[in-house]
Amino acid sequence: QVHLVESGGGLAQAGGSLKLACAASGANFFNWTLGWFRRPPGKNHNYVAGIRWRDGLTHYEDSVKDRFDISRDTAKNTVYLQMNNLQPIDTADYYCAAVERTSGIIGTWTRWTHRGQGTQVTVSS
Repeated sequence: QVHLVESGGGLAQAGGSLKLACAASGANFFNWTLGWFRRPPGKNHNYVAGIRWRDGLTHYEDSVKDRFDISRDTAKNTVYLQMNNLQPIDTADYYCAAVERTSGIIGTWTRWTHRGQGTQVTVSS
């Protein structure tokens, strides 16, 4: 059974940085894609970034591509989201997600078959 456990959320000031981590277990992730979504207060889950496990190919939502960096450590089965130049609009619960596919970016939350419990990120102005 796949488990995803996020960590690293917290409070940051505008312009600051945070690094989220997602510890993944329960599968051989070679043919999987792992990613991050976020849910701002009162809104739906929005896709942030994804990474193909087998080769590290990354994809970003346009609003974060110049500020966020997704990476993975295959030895630790962990996916990271480095968030730089944070802004109040980045305030949200951040969720790690995984799906067993290696092509096509799925921007719909419900199509990712495994999801973590989330970690809160609050950015003050």
